[in-house]
Amino acid sequence: MKVLHLISGGDTGGAKTHVHSLLAGLTPRIQVKMVCFTEGPFVEEARALGIDTQVFPGRNFFANLKQLTQMVRAEGFDLIHSHGSRGNMMAAFLAKKTGLPTVSTVHSDYRLDYLGRPLSRLTYGTINTLALRKLDYRIGVSDAMVDLLIERKFDPEKLFAIYNGLDFTPRTPAMRREEYLRSVGLEADADCVIAGIAARLDPVKDIATLIRGFAKAHQAAPKLRLLIAGDGQEMANLKQLAADLGVANEVCFAGWVHDTDSFYNALDINTLTSISETFPYALTEGARAGLPTVSSKVGGVSYLIDHGSNGFLFPPGDADALAGHLVTLAQDAGLRKAMGQRLYEKAKREFSIEATIQRQLEIYEAILRYERKGRDRVVICGAYGRGNAGDDAILLAILTELRSIDPDLSFQVFSRSPMDTRRTYRVNAFYTFNGFQAIRYFRKAKFFINGGGSLMQDVTSNRSLWFYLWTLAAAKKHHCPVIMYGCGIGPIQKDGNRRRAAKVMNKYVDSITLRDPDSRKELEVLGVTKPAIALSADTTVSLPAASPEVIDGILNSRGIPADGKYVGFILRPWPGFEARVQDLAAAADYVYETYGLTPVFFPIEPRLDIAAAQRVAQKMTAPHHLLTEAFTAAQTIGILSRMQVVVSMRLHGLIFSASQGVPLVGIVYDQKVSSFLSYIGQDLYEGLDQLTQERLKDLIDQAVSRGKDPRFLADSVEKLRRMDEVNRKVLVEYVSHGKTTQP
Repeated sequence: MKVLHLISGGDTGGAKTHVHSLLAGLTPRIQVKMVCFTEGPFVEEARALGIDTQVFPGRNFFANLKQLTQMVRAEGFDLIHSHGSRGNMMAAFLAKKTGLPTVSTVHSDYRLDYLGRPLSRLTYGTINTLALRKLDYRIGVSDAMVDLLIERKFDPEKLFAIYNGLDFTPRTPAMRREEYLRSVGLEADADCVIAGIAARLDPVKDIATLIRGFAKAHQAAPKLRLLIAGDGQEMANLKQLAADLGVANEVCFAGWVHDTDSFYNALDINTLTSISETFPYALTEGARAGLPTVSSKVGGVSYLIDHGSNGFLFPPGDADALAGHLVTLAQDAGLRKAMGQRLYEKAKREFSIEATIQRQLEIYEAILRYERKGRDRVVICGAYGRGNAGDDAILLAILTELRSIDPDLSFQVFSRSPMDTRRTYRVNAFYTFNGFQAIRYFRKAKFFINGGGSLMQDVTSNRSLWFYLWTLAAAKKHHCPVIMYGCGIGPIQKDGNRRRAAKVMNKYVDSITLRDPDSRKELEVLGVTKPAIALSADTTVSLPAASPEVIDGILNSRGIPADGKYVGFILRPWPGFEARVQDLAAAADYVYETYGLTPVFFPIEPRLDIAAAQRVAQKMTAPHHLLTEAFTAAQTIGILSRMQVVVSMRLHGLIFSASQGVPLVGIVYDQKVSSFLSYIGQDLYEGLDQLTQERLKDLIDQAVSRGKDPRFLADSVEKLRRMDEVNRKVLVEYVSHGKTTQP
């Protein structure tokens, strides 16, 4: 593999560090050549690192383009990789001349690169914006940058994420802490707590918020000091701000720092206050020094910082929140040490330079595969994009399974919120009820998945059933094989709907995998015999939980001690629910008083579930916690894994809990709930209409007792995962052949 990198050659800061460290690491593994358009320190440092670097000087763009074209053709490059406005513009023209695939690394938000410099924004900024649209692929320096590009309508399946990696080889600072602080002019006793930042003094870094937050924190923690490393246009204004706030003697402006090892060794707390970032080196450099970090929640920061676990996050510009976090860390040396150690371990594991180099090689290989063989497309339809964690987990499970079989598949997903689906799952998506687009995609798809959940039912509405039946027929009529995957059937109550559903499934569906035996019985009663039918499991049983550190951070940051003991309640509004509110509240109080388990109310579909939880919580006397956010599937599973018992109306609350071996109590509002529990051999459930507080207390008693035996649910969990293999087998057949055999 031979890759040509194009960059102006005048770059500084994170972009320079990224390119130098990346190319130095790639050079022993593949053939790499870098072309710059100006001599200077950037080029000198690159050559010193052993990077094959050539300069095409001068401002004659077309003369440089002609020479580059000749060089590319003569030297046999496979791929062009560009950085920045000048490199991107040259790559766009060079691709037309040579036909080579192009990829650009987007190091920062290109709309903010020239903040405060209107002429540069108009020229270089416009050139970069146009050039980026012309290139084939783009790499965002963080997942958050990829999300931003998706929001700006770049194709999500031609985007990749990479992170600024750092060499975690142990380093010895040139100067001791006290010596370094004296050298930069900061007066600090041995017991002072030093917060610091290394950044350009530029408006986008928002150092003003750091100084305001520090000034507030200093009032509560007078031993705090602030060390600012960096230079830039905001220096005078920031010094004046520190003086105006009365902390001029406690804030030290160290200027541009070259000895970063000594700088970070002198700190107790690392900070970042930017209003926009991708994934700054200041984070990993602080992590390498074992420093807890307080950062604005921007860009890819939250992929490293787990709030409450290895650092703190705050909204950009919120000086009060920043101050609170600084005070918390300043007053607790043990917390600083524990958070810093956790951050070091995570950064070393996930954000080392070796991980970055390996990721870059994987991106190159993927691009060349795409260019060589193209990508098969799969269309997926379900109740996606409505804010329901269970339904969206189904989509995640399907995509995860398909990508494990063939990582080069392309997807088009029906979604009620296409942009959210594109951003969350990195797939193309279109509005659920855009039938014209659906037909266009069916014509080119390898197969169609009607994906998971209870789509074949008419309880919620006739139109929902009719729509999903239409998708089955439309796909098959356009020669697209059809799978109904990991689904539940029924209830279909109306005779006309039952006849229509049976006819469509017999005529247009190739294969059906079912998540419970009751659905199989329902198909038999309907007379559905033509498709290949197999009993499997809900597709989400294979999804993993988020890491313990992430769950600790989620819980602790919401006032829920991560080491506490809890009972989870997942409720939803449904006819008859209101009459059971008092019973549910009494049972929640009972479990706290009897077993010391604090109730945690948890939403699967927040827009509905939070109101139901609030109704119960208002009737309680025991302490409790109410979560009100939408979490990812991994986070949801991880949170439920911390419960000693889960009481749930929602099916996916039960499925997620069962996959983690948590004892279950089901409140049955729909047959799918009792079907699932019976399928896995669990009998602790009661119908919503028959529920009483005494019955619910009894069920909870039994669940608590079962929880004392860690082996109790093991067979059920193993059965679920074994049955999910049936789903995978069907997908393997379709990916391989575009059709399936009898499962």
